[in-house]
This record gives sequence, C-alpha cells and structure tokens, in this order.
Amino acid sequence: MGANGDLRGRSRVILDGPDRAQARAYLKGIGFDDDALSRPIIGIANTWTETMPCNFHLRRLAEKVKEGVREAGGTPMEFNTVAISDGITMGTEGMRTSLVSREVIADSIELVARGHMFDAVVALSGCDKTIPGCVMALARLDVPSLMLYGGSIAPGRWRGKDVTIQDVFEGIGAHAAGDLSDEDLADLESKASPGAGACGGQFTANTMAMAFEVLGISPAGSSMVPAEDGKKGAVAVECGRLVMDVLKRDLRPSSIITRDSLENAIAAGAMSGGSTNLVLHLLAVAHEAGVPLALEDFDRIAWNTPLLADLKPGGRYVATDLYRAGGVPLVIKRLKEAGLLHEDAITVTGETVGDIAAKAEEAEGQDVIRPVSDPIKPNGGFAILRGNLAPDGCVVKLSGHDRMEHSGPARVFEREEDAFAAVIAKEIQPGDVVVIRNEGPSGGPGMREMLHVTAALVGEGLGDSVALLTDGRFSGATHGFMAGHVAPEARRGGPIAAVRDGDTVTFDVAARELNVDLTDDEIAARVQAYEQPAKRYESGVLGKYARHVESAALGAVTT
Repeated sequence: MGANGDLRGRSRVILDGPDRAQARAYLKGIGFDDDALSRPIIGIANTWTETMPCNFHLRRLAEKVKEGVREAGGTPMEFNTVAISDGITMGTEGMRTSLVSREVIADSIELVARGHMFDAVVALSGCDKTIPGCVMALARLDVPSLMLYGGSIAPGRWRGKDVTIQDVFEGIGAHAAGDLSDEDLADLESKASPGAGACGGQFTANTMAMAFEVLGISPAGSSMVPAEDGKKGAVAVECGRLVMDVLKRDLRPSSIITRDSLENAIAAGAMSGGSTNLVLHLLAVAHEAGVPLALEDFDRIAWNTPLLADLKPGGRYVATDLYRAGGVPLVIKRLKEAGLLHEDAITVTGETVGDIAAKAEEAEGQDVIRPVSDPIKPNGGFAILRGNLAPDGCVVKLSGHDRMEHSGPARVFEREEDAFAAVIAKEIQPGDVVVIRNEGPSGGPGMREMLHVTAALVGEGLGDSVALLTDGRFSGATHGFMAGHVAPEARRGGPIAAVRDGDTVTFDVAARELNVDLTDDEIAARVQAYEQPAKRYESGVLGKYARHVESAALGAVTT
C-alpha cells in the first residue's frame, strides 16, 4: 500500500496516466477493462505443473483464489514459476535441480512482482521447494501477501492398510532383498499415490506447510485441508478475500516473520517430528527477512520441545488424519499448553497465534497429537551435532528411532548412486556408518536428498543397525539414525573429505558430537591430500549455483 493509504500505491505507477497508455493497451487486449485496471492489482504466484501430483491441482485452486480477490474488489493477475518433484527425481542426476529450484522460484516470483508492481501477492505452493521458495520471495518483496499450501494427497490403500510414497521407496529395498515380488511392487506403486496433493506423511512439504501456518504467513486452518477435499476451494476463495483485507491493513511479511514467529515454527517442526529440511528452509527465510537465526536456536528449541505427533515417517498417521484431529491449530494449542508458544506473534489474519490456540478444536478421542503429559519422546524430532567431522554443524533426525549413539566403521562413497548400488548388492553390514560425500550445496551441486539410499536400507532390514552421514540432505520421508547437512562440505574442504573406509565414526547425541577417530593433524593431512572429483557442472544454472551457494549451515542461500 502506498502513501496516504492508497491501495494502488504500486500498480498506479505502472497503469495510470496518459503516459501509461501502452501498458493499458496491452492488458485491454487480453481482457482487462478500465474498471479492472482501476482496482488494486493482486499477483497470484502459481507453482502449477503437470510433472507431479503435489502441484497438479493448483491451476484449479488459483481460479478460486482469483474469485475471492474479485469479490473483495481487487483484480488478480496470475503468473507461474517452476517446480521440481523430489520424489520423481530422487536417486538421479535430476535431483540436483531440486534445491536449486527453491532459489529460482524465489527469484522469479520476486522479479515478476517487482516488474509488474503488484499491490499485493498470494503465492500458491505444493511440493517441497515451492513452499519455502514462495515465502522467501514474499519476505524479499515485503508487500501485503500470504502463502496458500495446496494440501496433502490422500493415502493409498494396499493390503488393507494406508500407504504413502515412503512405502514404495522402502518397497524397492524389500524387493532387492527378495522380500517383495515384482508383482507386489508393481501393485504397491499403482496404489500408493492415488491423486493430487503433496506427499501424505510429515515429510518436507507438510512440515513446511505447518511451519508457515504456525509462523503466520498462511492463514490458520488452511494448510491441512487435503488437496482434493471440497473444502479446499472454499479456503482458496477466502484467501483471495483475505489478501485484500491484508492490503487494507498494510500488513507485511516483515511484521509477521519475526524472531518469535520463527521460534514458534521451529517448535512446531520439532513437536511434529518433521523433516530436517525445516532447518535449511527456515534459515533461508530468516536470511531473506533479515532476522538473526542460527543452528543453535534449532537445537535449543527442539531439545526443549516434546515429540507429540504420531505421524509418518516415524509414526502411524498421515496429514489427512491430522486434519480430522484438529489440524495445525491443534499443534499450536499443544505448544501453548507446553509453555513453548510466543503467543503475541501476529498472523496474516490479524489474530495472534495465542488467539488461534484458544480457539483450536480437537476431535474427540483423537490420538494423532498426544497430550503434553504423554509425549512419544520428551525431546523433539532433531538435534544439531558438531565435532571434528562437522565443525560447522549437522542435523540429525531423532524421530522414528530410539538411538542416541552409534559407533562403527565407515563405508565411504563419493556419490549417492555408488552407495545405493552397495546397499542393493547387500554390501552394507549391521553396525556400518555409510558416508556419502560430494553431495553438498556446492559439491553436488544441489544437495540431493538420500531417500533412495535410506529407504533401501530400511527395506533390507538395516534401518535399526546402521547409521548414515552426508553433506547432502535427507527427505522428510527418511527415518533412521541419519546426519545430514554436514558442514563444511567435502567440496569446500570439510573434514568429511578425510574419512576413509574402516575409520571409526561416532554419533553421540547427548554430547551433541559427530566425530571420526582421527587427530586434527591426521584430518588436516588427509583433507590436503584428498583428490576432489571433477566438477559436474561448470556452466548453466547448476554451475552458477555451485559458485554462489552458501554453506548448509547458513541455509544454502545464494549470494
């Protein structure tokens, strides 16, 4: 909103006056009349694509958002950006593009919104990287705006039980172990993903959608409405109406994305056993918003937050079950009951999160979100470790298993494909520590997720007896004793480059340490002698990203 309460303070510059006739001429030719161009212009940033179920339905949802904008007196203008499916590209060269797409999404939304001088923005997200990418752009723009998550897919049904894509990944390992036939794997893959929407467990998409609803940039109660539930369209219409109210109140992301609201989002991720990608993405959003946030903040908050959500990948339930139980407002209520909520943090609706907690409804008899008095674990779903293998830190996932320490011989791989081949060939033994390096933000480039490997380990029955560490990432669907985001990465001289087959690697969560049994001098000498693999990309978007991306410990933002 411009000076003197002008709702068209931005779009007026590009559309009003005799000298802007050519701009109006272009827009009149595609259906915008004088009345439409006299109203506030609302950018509808869509991440629709036909390459995956997560975002497949967003074109329909955008129409509903636009309906709400028009009803409230605005003129919507929809535009699109890119999206990459983690699940489809997993385990391939294509997965290198996933995290890179987060920056492209943020950059492209920012460019279109600045170029066309929208008065406000609604961003529609679906898959993993579109969610933080949208919010990063809104933080940069700092115009009245909100983010709407497209919602989760319904679970599939196979052999009388609910299944998700996680079961397919683990089925690949079971098939390799001879425990699942060709016919059974084909049957499972045909039933695990029954429609549109993001992956159903508390994987990265649902983790980030929950985090941003708790943070307040998405309206309360919107995120967990399933993608193909009839109520999702009504939510979208209301978001269109809401953004006009947000514009009138001149409520901007800088008032919503604060230290307190980020801490609320971290606590929600820990309480729900969410994806470790939460760390990477909230660091990036904080960076864009200019709010100080460090790895130690995640560790402090998670360690003091009980794990209450019985959600996949470590638990029994999926996002549609959470929706029926009470949705994200129920999680906010639990945070308040645990004394972990900054209650005065404002949300996009104008309410505080404390207001939302007070109004939260809980389905009778639900056991998706446990009471504070009966946690699954006393501590949240992840911890930050340092040590001589990760002096700048790493993230270890704690939900879905009970181990707090592990020590074993290293099995070292220079890329994910080699590790996966070793797993499938049954070369990994109980007690091993699988080390996958050169998969970091710069070294990958693109910081691939290792779900193909971790799920195969689980499928082969090794999930409870091996550990894994990488300078890459893990999918939200990963469960087991895994440390990701090891920093510095191998490409930039991190100690992970020093590890050799047979070295003893020790995880000690209580001490917050990840160490290899080598002296500092031995590590330095080995890193100096280490022969870096040839760079995979020198040019193009991946080459540019490799040159400009920061450490995972800083959110893998580009500078």
